[in-house]
Amino acid sequence: MRVLGIETSCDETAVCLIEAGGDFGTNFKFDVLGNALYSQAKLHEQYGGVFPNLAKREHAKNLVPLLSQIISDGGKTEFDEQQLHELVHREPELFEQLVTFFATHGRPEIDCIAVTHGPGLEPCLWVGVNFAKALSIAWNIPIVAVDHMEGHIMLSAMQGDRLSAFEFPLLSLLISGGHTELVLSKEFHMYEVVGKTRDDAAGEAFDKVARLLGLPYPGGPEISRLAAEARVKNQEPKIKLPRPMLREDNLDFSFSGLKTAVRKIVDANPNLELDDKVLLAREFEDSVADVLVEKTLRAVDQFGANTVVVGGGVSANEHIRLRLAEALAKEGNIAQLLIPPPELATDNAIMIALAGYFRALENEFTNVAELSAQGNLTLSH
Repeated sequence: MRVLGIETSCDETAVCLIEAGGDFGTNFKFDVLGNALYSQAKLHEQYGGVFPNLAKREHAKNLVPLLSQIISDGGKTEFDEQQLHELVHREPELFEQLVTFFATHGRPEIDCIAVTHGPGLEPCLWVGVNFAKALSIAWNIPIVAVDHMEGHIMLSAMQGDRLSAFEFPLLSLLISGGHTELVLSKEFHMYEVVGKTRDDAAGEAFDKVARLLGLPYPGGPEISRLAAEARVKNQEPKIKLPRPMLREDNLDFSFSGLKTAVRKIVDANPNLELDDKVLLAREFEDSVADVLVEKTLRAVDQFGANTVVVGGGVSANEHIRLRLAEALAKEGNIAQLLIPPPELATDNAIMIALAGYFRALENEFTNVAELSAQGNLTLSH
């Protein structure tokens, strides 16, 4: 089965084409036939975070050029121009590009289209959803609506071009700019959110603290760079930051107070030297890692998880990856740890295509007329 994946949940515009076969087991295998991604990070740097309307416009501007990179030209697609305009009238540039694209591209060999419909920034999601609808109608190809977080789980469960050999129960730690949650799966396609952030997500806290320290956006990699520098030099932090909710009897998270603690230090010391920022970055990253690791281990023990999957942009953080691996090994825990390669930890279309493939196997296709963006979509079901 050939699946076209489309991802526009935040500030990454991504399109890919995969060919996959087999069920959710050892006989599954997939090949990436084409993969194109455009990151908007530099454009949002001046705002210190993602500016939704700018992100929306960039998605509309880049989807067709990215699709053109992975779909060979040739032939022509007949379509209803009025219907197409009604679908994407809010993105006139996307409409014009699609008209031009259909004039030089016939229906490709694709079995289904998988598109992120949530969670995420709703204006951004709508661009991808309407783009998928336009392609579906013009090419008469069914659509699978994909949960962005399920995409992270599916990709993290892969080992190269195959599915990793693992056993349920599976515990997923999903950490990104918009999410920090622990999700329990006792069987395939069944999810229960057992812990989540009550305020800021881990990635959001990284970016906000980086901004307080005068570091460029995106802040996560900058914080990690300074923290790694402190560890290499064996520089111990002079100030101890809180470990939010670490001792509370639950699996929830809270990083807003941690950010506030850093702000108080910065306000009290407006002329922080670089060495001070290096030490503060290390202490902040250590605090986040301590909480994530402790809560994950607690959940593994509570639910008897055999496998721990880590996904989301923050899963690219080398220190957090190492701490989780060491903690599971030290505890003698039988839980297997699955983490995607750093280059696939951030948002991409491959994860959406993979999740879409398994939904398509179960004939979970979406009525095009009813498909909508759902910014607050939750994984628990």
